[in-house]
Amino acid sequence: MKTTFSRQFSATVLILLLALLMLGGAFRILVNGYLADNTNKQLYADAKAIAHLTAAYDADGRLRDEGLQTNLTLASQVTGADIVVCNHSGTILLCSDGGLQCPHLGLIINEEYLEKVYENGVDYDAGKIKGLYDASRYVVSVPVVSQKTGANIGVVIVSSPMEHTKVLLEGITDIQVTVSLLVVMIAVVVMSISTRNQCRPLREMAQAARDFGHGNLKARVRTGGHNSEEVDELAVAFNNMAESLEKSEYQRQEFVANVSHELKTPMTTIGGYVDGILDGTIPPDRYRYYMQIVSDETKRLSRLVRSMLDISRLQDQGGIPDEKKNRFDMCECAGQVLITFEQKINAKHLNVNVDIPEHPTYTRAAQDAITQVVYNLIDNAVKFCTPGGELGLKIREGGNKLYVSVSNEGQTIPPDELPLVFDRFHKLDKSRSENRDGWGLGLYIVKTIVCSHGENISVASRDGKTEFTFTLPLVN
Repeated sequence: MKTTFSRQFSATVLILLLALLMLGGAFRILVNGYLADNTNKQLYADAKAIAHLTAAYDADGRLRDEGLQTNLTLASQVTGADIVVCNHSGTILLCSDGGLQCPHLGLIINEEYLEKVYENGVDYDAGKIKGLYDASRYVVSVPVVSQKTGANIGVVIVSSPMEHTKVLLEGITDIQVTVSLLVVMIAVVVMSISTRNQCRPLREMAQAARDFGHGNLKARVRTGGHNSEEVDELAVAFNNMAESLEKSEYQRQEFVANVSHELKTPMTTIGGYVDGILDGTIPPDRYRYYMQIVSDETKRLSRLVRSMLDISRLQDQGGIPDEKKNRFDMCECAGQVLITFEQKINAKHLNVNVDIPEHPTYTRAAQDAITQVVYNLIDNAVKFCTPGGELGLKIREGGNKLYVSVSNEGQTIPPDELPLVFDRFHKLDKSRSENRDGWGLGLYIVKTIVCSHGENISVASRDGKTEFTFTLPLVN
């Protein structure tokens, strides 16, 4: 399996080489065309000048004059080009290469080539001139026009070796190869460093995932530094996921520990009293008393199981379905729940402060579930209210929401404990005997029900007063 480094490196080197080859090839073609064009322009200017000079000597009838030969030789030395003059039929009369004794004299130029020169007025060519030169050359030919008759009386052929251009192109190629190799070497180093830096957080994530698989939930991936923005976002998301998993695992372990602890006490009580009855430790006249305790503990266990099933059902549903919601009067619902606590309220001599609208306040929700929310909140408020203190129930309208509040006077909940009051098995007062029959699930069930309706619940506790407030939709 290829690594990220090898894939990125191979792709980068391939693209880089293709770019360098294409750039080098394009530059070579450009330089070759530029040199050829400049050489042809220079040869054409030289050929035109020699053609005028030859026409002038023809007017005096001295086409093979030594003066003309001398001028050709001098022009060849100055320009570096070779010059050949032939008559109208193509026979070479003068050559700058070897004077009047040049072996090129007398050679005949191809008739078709002459006709092309006469027809076009000039001809540009490149390659070998058979019989004249063995090496490839740039060749420019122009006709010699008589100054008397205006007719074509011959052709001037000016040529220059292509060797200089080849040498220059070979030098460019050598430089291109050298630069390409240097660029590839630099790219290798830069890519190695860059890719390894990019792969480092990925390897850390893989290692963290392996650590998670082996039970190390503290593993995290480093963020910031030289990471790219995308990799850093992935690392942050991974760490958030890791924290969520760690929290879920902690909650699972805490849940199991709490359930085990809460089940242990009633089970021990039930087992101890039953064993005491069976082995005769408890006298018969005390059977009813202790069997009542066993019955109470059994009912508590049943309530625990029922509460846990209710929570599980709400969480599995992911929310209260619309078909289970109905329209009802929240004031009437809360009032009926408050009436059921009349005996407990009177037993503690509590002052009840009810502040609800005189007109019906309708909401749409699962009525039984909301009744349980109000019941649990009032039950908590009565349980923790100071004897003779004040118990409050308030319902107010705000925009398209109903705000239901239940308050009580009593011990202030510490600020660091407020975020925990809705957790499973969290008891507001672990030492009070009044909480003996509680499991710490009441407020957790309350929050689960409220959130399953898409609403919110909050708690505030200060100066000896604690108040829970939850919201519901207000409907006409």
